[in-house]
Amino acid sequence: MSGNKTQSTHASVEEHIASRASAQQRADCQELLALLGAATRAPPRMWGPSIVGFGSYRYTYESGRSGEAPLAAFAIRGRELVLYLDCEGDPQQALLSRLGRHRMGKSCLYFKQLADLDTSVLGQLVDDSIAQVRRRHGPQDGA
Repeated sequence: MSGNKTQSTHASVEEHIASRASAQQRADCQELLALLGAATRAPPRMWGPSIVGFGSYRYTYESGRSGEAPLAAFAIRGRELVLYLDCEGDPQQALLSRLGRHRMGKSCLYFKQLADLDTSVLGQLVDDSIAQVRRRHGPQDGA
């Protein structure tokens, strides 16, 4: 069985953002750093080559496979930014309907710029996602 591809690294978050982001994305990334840092009370660190994560938690699947993942995270994906969120419940779905211009994958919220979103709704989605992960996996990483 192979290990997780996405693991915490010592790479520089600032260098990563500077090398990948457009001017607008850099400004949005600074806001995301503040939002996710405040929500998790954890500093940002790189996870793999492209994910900026905050805090961490350990998980174990029914298969027995286990690993570690960031409590909250975002990435630059071309012209879009992506937030990794747990948004499966009805309350989260209601919030998503009020969020603004975005698209949602299973746990990936894609958007072009923060100006397209209601940031108070985004903050609630982030807080709800973190709470859901902590309920499911317990409080970890001191965050």
